[in-house]
Amino acid sequence: MAISSSKAFIASVLLSLILVLHLVAADQMVNTNEGASSYPTPTIDCGAACKARCQLSSRPNLCHRACGTCCARCKCVPPGTSGHLEVCPCYATMTTHHGRRKCP
Repeated sequence: MAISSSKAFIASVLLSLILVLHLVAADQMVNTNEGASSYPTPTIDCGAACKARCQLSSRPNLCHRACGTCCARCKCVPPGTSGHLEVCPCYATMTTHHGRRKCP
């Protein structure tokens, strides 16, 4: 009985050691992948993008202000003077307190 209980103890210690080593290796992989995947976020010139977006607006000051806010939050502005909202979903879904689209 003592021999089978010592074998079970040794087996459980070995399994625990293998599990700990596996967890340490997995943690190291996660930590190295986090550093590799954190690319610098692309910057956008909101002033130029909003100038192009608002060039045909009947209220350019209002358009520039709203576009600038949206660009700063979303880090993108759809191309052209109107439409193309599918290019920048964040820009397309931002709304005012009254439920209207915020971004021109």
